Amino acid sequence: MPEPARVPLGKFGIVAPVIRSYRYTPMTFLVVLEMKQTKVDRGEDDKGTQILKSAARNVALSETAPKNQDTIRRFAWAIDSVSTHLEELRYFWARTLGISGPQWMILMALADLDQRDGVPVNAVSKKLHVDSSFITTQSKLLEKKGFLRRKTSTEDARIVQMSLTDKTYKHLAGLAAQQEALNEFIFAELSDKQLDQLTNTLSGLKDRLEKACLKVIVDA
Repeated sequence: MPEPARVPLGKFGIVAPVIRSYRYTPMTFLVVLEMKQTKVDRGEDDKGTQILKSAARNVALSETAPKNQDTIRRFAWAIDSVSTHLEELRYFWARTLGISGPQWMILMALADLDQRDGVPVNAVSKKLHVDSSFITTQSKLLEKKGFLRRKTSTEDARIVQMSLTDKTYKHLAGLAAQQEALNEFIFAELSDKQLDQLTNTLSGLKDRLEKACLKVIVDA
């Protein structure tokens, strides 16, 4: 089934930590909410459901002046278009390695998260907003191709740690110059300060959307 010492923005290609079929874009996150609500209605994972409801009840929406709904719709469509183009770029970079777009995102997540100790499957699944079984399946395919290593944690045999291979780092280094040039073109009209401010604003909006998802589920 198909989102800097940590990696700087776009060093390995413009990357949004999402896979399109799972992404929480303004135009599609209600579909995901419906899927989650169905699971809640079925009574699956009662403990998780209670945690979800408890967290949602604690969401306090601040009182602000009414927003221009037309502007909000334009913003939502703009974000959706940006996400589409980001996905196109991800698939382009993935093809240079002979892998799929979702597999490319797994490699990017590892490049971002790995502190030389490896990254557990559940950490990658959380970053990409996908089920851990998807990461397990795809990481095994990437391991066969020599792009990552999988090893059992020495502290907990139930945990599998993943890390990039030297082969992958070499491939990514070979793409770096081309990707950095593309990033310069994309963000040419933004100063470093403006880009940082925009990133912080979008990060805050992401947090609000996550809370909105919880609120919609509880209020439904």
